[in-house]
Amino acid sequence: MQLKYLPKIKSPKDLRDYKTDELLELCKEIRSYTIDTITEIGGHLAPTLGVVELSVALHYVFNTPKDKLIWDVGHQGYAHKLLTGRFNDFKSIRKFNGLSGFLKRSESEYDVIGAGHASTSISAALGIAEARRQKGKDFRVAAIIGDGSMTGGLAFEGINNAGHLGKQFLVILNDNEMSISPNVGAISRYFTRLISNPLYNRIRNEFWDMTGKLPIAKSKTRTLIKKIEESLKGLLVPGILFDELGFRYFGPIDGHDLNELVNTLNNIKDIQNPVLLHILTKKGKGMVSLDMENREYHDDAVKFHAVKPNNNKKLSEKIETEKVIEKTDAPIFQDVFGKLVCEIAQNRNDTVCITAAMREGTGLVPYSKKFPDRYYDVGIAEGHAVTFASGLASQGTRPIVAIYSTFLQRAYDHIIHDCAIQHLPVVFCLDRSGIAGEDGPTHHGSLDLSYLRCIQDLILVAPKNGNEFRHLLHTALNVLDKPFAIRYPKASSIRFDESGQMELLPIGSWEICKDGADVAILAVGPMVYTALDVAKKLISFGIDCEVVNCRFIKPMDTSYLKNGISKFSTFITLEESNISGGFGDGVSSWLLENGYKGKMKRIGLPDSFVQHGSRNEIIESLGLDADSIFKLIKSILN
Repeated sequence: MQLKYLPKIKSPKDLRDYKTDELLELCKEIRSYTIDTITEIGGHLAPTLGVVELSVALHYVFNTPKDKLIWDVGHQGYAHKLLTGRFNDFKSIRKFNGLSGFLKRSESEYDVIGAGHASTSISAALGIAEARRQKGKDFRVAAIIGDGSMTGGLAFEGINNAGHLGKQFLVILNDNEMSISPNVGAISRYFTRLISNPLYNRIRNEFWDMTGKLPIAKSKTRTLIKKIEESLKGLLVPGILFDELGFRYFGPIDGHDLNELVNTLNNIKDIQNPVLLHILTKKGKGMVSLDMENREYHDDAVKFHAVKPNNNKKLSEKIETEKVIEKTDAPIFQDVFGKLVCEIAQNRNDTVCITAAMREGTGLVPYSKKFPDRYYDVGIAEGHAVTFASGLASQGTRPIVAIYSTFLQRAYDHIIHDCAIQHLPVVFCLDRSGIAGEDGPTHHGSLDLSYLRCIQDLILVAPKNGNEFRHLLHTALNVLDKPFAIRYPKASSIRFDESGQMELLPIGSWEICKDGADVAILAVGPMVYTALDVAKKLISFGIDCEVVNCRFIKPMDTSYLKNGISKFSTFITLEESNISGGFGDGVSSWLLENGYKGKMKRIGLPDSFVQHGSRNEIIESLGLDADSIFKLIKSILN
């Protein structure tokens, strides 16, 4: 599609000179350009396609960046980026040193608050609204949140507080799941246009003020007026919940009808109370089918939520390994997990799987279909997932909670209070631990070793490959009185034999993968293979390295460390995790306390947030590739 309008948009100011038909054409161009670009280079596609008209309407009606738009998650922010001066850089999105795939404060003044996790927009926007009051400034505030994000408890906490404070504050609920009949929809849209009209609101407010001055029956008159209005809205509008929480509710309206969006936003933007506008959209509009009856729309919307680049032929990443450990085209850890839980469920009736709106992302699709009665998707509610699992575990069920490492941070108190203190055997499977790639700092699982290692009585492990994942998950399900966390990266599982047998591993045991005499490299997870590669390079320089698979981060194999104190002049720890508070900190503390006098070096992620890019690009930039580690260790030993 030839672009006539989109390349000319340098800022939202340019929008406000366009006529309606030009804005409609602009929407078509945004949708077409986004599809062409993202299917070529990869990224989140379906979410932003559903909010093209909304993005245009918001920047057309609101005086951004003075007025503040706060987007939830950021998946839906691509159209927003195109409208705020980033068209020329758009093809760099999610690439190393390119545009972020989410909103990012350092990237643009229009990105008021960055977000990679869900349900944050309302609370953040309310804080901005209150800062406006505190500083005596005059600007509008709007939070845009999807129906999925509204399942998060934080969203309702924000709504509850916003209704209490009672200031100008707009929440736009982007509902791409709700469907209503045409008749009800038509009536609702008519009623919304009526009650959002400035004339209606002026008359309503004047009449309200007038009744307040009546000497007789003031309270009864006002009560009657309110009851009449609420009764009408109760019949015609599904928004009574929000009204009761202190919001004026408007909607639902068609989120793809640009004229209706513009008119409604103009009517409600200056209402001096909390307002919720409910819009109905189609996730993936312009690309996916809309046959809701046979779930084609839903399945395609999931499929196109995020797409890989056209030239990406493999999901798994090859990792160079030592000859002593066989190289194979193994599945990624996510798929290994999906196979393992199905295998376990066939042999154990006491197991269940829980996820927080990440069935596809965690590999649980096969399990959910084979064992629907033992599968729970609790929505975007990680804290609830953990406490729910704790309740199940208290009654003898063995719950397996599958959550991204970075998302489990949101349930930290629940892990401690509801699980660990209760000595409940919940198994946590932490996908995306370490470098998560193009999704960037909100999704890198860089902190799990640090925040989990300090929790009393919790067992923390990291498999080096798919086969060891099998043994560790089996071991976890045989621990009866402690939570057990398994962390693994967004990468190839290196080796996985689907017909292999499950083995119980001694708690706290490490594995020597290569004997050595001079220096010990203590590696976590798949970094074991990097360590083996480094050891091979060092041999030619006369340095004999021992490589240890430190699969148990907590408890550590202290018997190995005791023997190593007198054997090795140097210990190196290697982890795909933040070194501050991580595995290396645990080893160095133990060695110091036990009188070790040799050298100690921790290698891992830096004490700063890591940018987005491909996994390999990030690993190399951080010096965590084999060549960089080889040079570092050689310099330490010489």
